[in-house]
Amino acid sequence: MKKVTMRHTTDLTGRLAVVTGASSGIGLGLATRLAAAGAEVLLPVRDEAKGAAALRRIRAEVPGAAASLRGLDLASLRSVEALGDTLNAEGRPIHILINNAGLMTPATRHTTADGLELQFGTNHIGHFALTGRLLALLSAGEARVTTMTSSAARHAKLNWADLQSERAYAPIRAYNQSKLANLMFALELDRRSRAAGLGIVSNAAHPGTTLTGLYAAGPNMGREKPSPIEAVMKRLASWGVLVQGVERGLLPALYAATSHQAEGGRFYGPDGFGQFTGGPAELDLYRPARDEAAAARLWDVSQRLAGLQFAAV
Repeated sequence: MKKVTMRHTTDLTGRLAVVTGASSGIGLGLATRLAAAGAEVLLPVRDEAKGAAALRRIRAEVPGAAASLRGLDLASLRSVEALGDTLNAEGRPIHILINNAGLMTPATRHTTADGLELQFGTNHIGHFALTGRLLALLSAGEARVTTMTSSAARHAKLNWADLQSERAYAPIRAYNQSKLANLMFALELDRRSRAAGLGIVSNAAHPGTTLTGLYAAGPNMGREKPSPIEAVMKRLASWGVLVQGVERGLLPALYAATSHQAEGGRFYGPDGFGQFTGGPAELDLYRPARDEAAAARLWDVSQRLAGLQFAAV
């Protein structure tokens, strides 16, 4: 682990940033910070009402902020393709892409519109496909692509025989696998960008244990009674134990996506005990993410599942 210093956010005037999952939580915090630094921010959202509320909050905190909504459901490859078509038609280079949106531990197995296990399909394949659809714009902008993973990735393994948890579904195991896929994708994208000379800098970040709606939305899917996890997290946050707020949790991703010192192929997260909380630091790669052969295999499988081939990589 190597602590890093972030005294201020880089001036992003004239930069175009795309942040998924920006209608609440860490995504909203990141979009606000990027707008405050001068970037124009696009918020691709599934729920237009929540997106509109997020825009109002950004503009309240950053008067004159350049921010707008786009439609996106990461659990639908058709929706991902539609957003890609829209942005490619606009033709504007993208300078920052933060693949932040995520879903965590539904109690029962759900699937995306394309039949993929919901966590793997949304957290990984949706973002994989989005990045692929935007590749030309990202290359034109010599973009930074920061993909949000989780400390859960350190306990994960890719179950090649059952990536979609069709034979056996366990909420935490499926979540861990999806976040390992996020981390491996970020590292593999950087390797391929360098090899192909695309100019894209790709890295990964995780927010530690940050109190957001993630602990209510996913865990309550498929349950008759509310999950206790949200109440537990709120109690720990009130005690200041092992849980931090959004303004702290967003710092590793903000550093990874904007700092001139943040490098491609690196992994950033909190520097505190167990990586639960703390300031941003460059972390050692988790052992499962070091397997480059597995990352290349995941890339090929992901292209097939996403129904696209990354051009030039």
